[in-house]
Amino acid sequence: MIKTQVQIPDRLYREAKRVAAENEMSFAEVVRRGIEEVVQHYPAGRQAARTGGRRNPRTSGEPWHRRTSGRP
Repeated sequence: MIKTQVQIPDRLYREAKRVAAENEMSFAEVVRRGIEEVVQHYPAGRQAARTGGRRNPRTSGEPWHRRTSGRP
């Protein structure tokens, strides 16, 4: 397993800690499960969707599942 550091917004950190506590798991487990969920939605070899003039999905502040829905 690789150890790494990431920067996340305070609100997201607090929410992830809440999820961890409510589900009796570690913060690290919440992060791993979140990454696994995102990776499943972006399979290897899949072309990145064009934004079609919309805001950059990486910086829009919208949850990733809303950004990847394919709807404008």
